[in-house]
Amino acid sequence: MDAFVFPGQGSQYVGMGKDLTENFNSAKLIFEEANDALGFDIKSLCFSGAESDLRLTANTQPAILTTSIAALRVLQNETDISPSFVAGHSLGEYSALVCCGALSFADAVQTVRQRGTFMQEAVPVGVGAMAAIMGVAVEELLNLCQEASQGEVVVPANFNSPAQIVIAGHKTAVERAIILAKERGAKRALLLPVSAPFHSPLMVPAAQRLKVELESVSLAPLACPLVSNVEAVPYQDESKVKALLVEQVCAPVRWSESIQSMKDSGVARYVEIGPGKVLSGLNKRLDRTAVHKNIGDMDSLKKLQE
Repeated sequence: MDAFVFPGQGSQYVGMGKDLTENFNSAKLIFEEANDALGFDIKSLCFSGAESDLRLTANTQPAILTTSIAALRVLQNETDISPSFVAGHSLGEYSALVCCGALSFADAVQTVRQRGTFMQEAVPVGVGAMAAIMGVAVEELLNLCQEASQGEVVVPANFNSPAQIVIAGHKTAVERAIILAKERGAKRALLLPVSAPFHSPLMVPAAQRLKVELESVSLAPLACPLVSNVEAVPYQDESKVKALLVEQVCAPVRWSESIQSMKDSGVARYVEIGPGKVLSGLNKRLDRTAVHKNIGDMDSLKKLQE
């Protein structure tokens, strides 16, 4: 049984998707469709844009989604692999929805462009932050965040693995949490290069605006079950999609539970589709019995085909 998993922010890099587009018309067509849907040249941004521009979340989100779906189309055309389950990390959930047919690519890329804008505008640049904390147990981290808050917000945002949890909130509170984590034996505790405190209560204004944006988006039945970030269990009822996407903006990403859910359902191979292989590294630690592959460029495609 195979699962397709899609990366979120943090996997972007200048040049992503370029070699697949140069070699496969299916990938080229996706970038052209993205340009038309967005009204600007996302293709040039991905292939040769400034890293500082690519890191702006309003650009990052459509760029990663477009690259992921371009890689998906190549995978679908060049192999006979199909998923029994799909899942995506944060932004990646939109790619997963495109993969299982619930959301059109044009709607998805326009929506994530707005989602990124809403998230960035919810908190001024420099006010919020995120940090990766490694080697601190969940209960200890919850206590640590509470102690570091001091009237501000700092909460777990991504439960990536038992050994790696990302926190988000006001930058000063996140910095206090980093200091406390190091004092209490964390293996690593460091700020992440992101432009907003995703998956925290500071994102409520973004969630409210996204809810309005999603009202005009059409949905179709899911061709296979999707494991959502919010619930960490498979679902296939399209009537749940919009509410889960809105809730996801402020709720933590329950990635380690999502992988456990797919493992319990019999998944034996995970294919990460999109730029980088951040999820593959995480998933190898979460499910050591499964096979882990990725596709984001020509080299990874060849290895997957072999």
